[in-house]
Amino acid sequence: MALGQIGNFLAYTAVPTVLVTPLGALGVPFGSILASYLLKEKLNILGKLGCLLSCAGSVVLIIHSPKSESVTTQAELEEKLTNPVFVGYLCIVLLMLLLLIFWIAPAHGPTNIMVYISICSLLGSFTVPSTKGIGLAAQDIFHNNPSSQRALYLCLVLLAVLGCSIIIQFRYINKALECFDSSVFGAIYYVVFTTLVLLASAILFREWSNVGLVDFLGMACGFITVSIGIVLIQVFKEFSFSIGDLNKPNMKTD
Repeated sequence: MALGQIGNFLAYTAVPTVLVTPLGALGVPFGSILASYLLKEKLNILGKLGCLLSCAGSVVLIIHSPKSESVTTQAELEEKLTNPVFVGYLCIVLLMLLLLIFWIAPAHGPTNIMVYISICSLLGSFTVPSTKGIGLAAQDIFHNNPSSQRALYLCLVLLAVLGCSIIIQFRYINKALECFDSSVFGAIYYVVFTTLVLLASAILFREWSNVGLVDFLGMACGFITVSIGIVLIQVFKEFSFSIGDLNKPNMKTD
């Protein structure tokens, strides 16, 4: 898992966020397939269809994703972080988090799954951009550029933001898993988290600026396809349904 997270971190520094975040869902179908063979867990026909849809949607995402990075240097990153639009977006996210954590979650968190999902997903607005920013700042630090000292301070700030975001996310994910079914939580969480992360990345990095209409529609269709696949795998995995059931004659009862 540690190697996987390192690979995930490197991916954010190498390719656009709009591609890396949705493709994180591939862990679900691969995990389900491995579990069916190694742990002898049952993978019904809906689960197999979900795996197929997740892989097909991922291929569509790769084909239509942006072909180049919009931010490649520390100077560009600092300019994007201080952009009034992004600062305003962060202020709105912080206000929503404060409202959810201190007022709504204590009263409605254990009964409404969207409360904990909203908190964890909004924190993704800090987690993923911070991860990408750390990778860009680290390039200047290790290359001993003239701005390496400034890059070090930026890297430390982003590390602190990333650490706080992850800790709070873990806390509310655990709370959610204590109150709700993990399969339903995982499916809804993926869709909401990915949507908000893509929104934050679009505002900060403006990776959509060079994406044409056809590629935009292709990525939207790919994301929707992956999301449907995740829902089929996670939510309907307990359904005892197979192709053989379709061949059984209907039984009439008096």
